[in-house]
Amino acid sequence: MNYFGFAVADSMFSKLGNCSIRRTTLTADSVREMAAQGKLTPCLNPSHIATISAMRQRFNINLGIPEKPPIVSLDHGDSVIVMSVRGLPRLTDRHEYTPEEVAAASFEFAMYSV
Repeated sequence: MNYFGFAVADSMFSKLGNCSIRRTTLTADSVREMAAQGKLTPCLNPSHIATISAMRQRFNINLGIPEKPPIVSLDHGDSVIVMSVRGLPRLTDRHEYTPEEVAAASFEFAMYSV
């Protein structure tokens, strides 16, 4: 199973006990292709719609937003793909980013596999 989200949590690995985790950097193109082929299970939080919209706007990566995100519990052979964002401001008085803010931010994609 391949999950997609915006963070890695220790609880994702809890059923494995001790394990080795491999981190691999991915391109936006490879993530977009995986999403288009239905190879990613989104574990996106609906409250992060502004970041999801920025991802769609910048990279044309389209994943459904589950009403309630699944609880990710990785098993051997599973992975979680994470999009890390730097440079987007906290949204305290509005609900979306401007195109200029999205263009100025940096985005990185990585796969954490067990």
